[in-house]
Amino acid sequence: MKIAIGSDHAGFKLKEIIKKFLAGKDYIVKDFGTFSEESCDYPDFAKPVAKAVAAGKFDRGILICGSGVGVTITANRVKGIRAVNAYNTYIAKQSREHGDANVLCLAGKKTGKDLALKMVKIWLETPFSSEERHVRRIRKIDR
Repeated sequence: MKIAIGSDHAGFKLKEIIKKFLAGKDYIVKDFGTFSEESCDYPDFAKPVAKAVAAGKFDRGILICGSGVGVTITANRVKGIRAVNAYNTYIAKQSREHGDANVLCLAGKKTGKDLALKMVKIWLETPFSSEERHVRRIRKIDR
């Protein structure tokens, strides 16, 4: 699975932790930046990640900013993206199983390493349910 990842300065440390975790699981990962904790703007990284996922260049995307809110809003402006701001494992799982979320957004300032890695693992391993009700809802979103 190919994963696009990006963050702003507030998500940089957590992004680096997640990248190491993904590399250890044999995922193909491309880092869209930022590459330091120097102050920057989250749309500069969220939009390219979302566009790359929407274009089919990557299977999924992971974005991190201070709250997870800014990158979620930015990613969801891109057609074909269903980004979720997950704050626990239940939300991470449900977003995939019922919503076919293709971008996971996390709060770099509020999400600890252990929880973040659990959410990433669950989110990446949970398939979308092909039950008619879920498919119908996704089609309505896309329209």
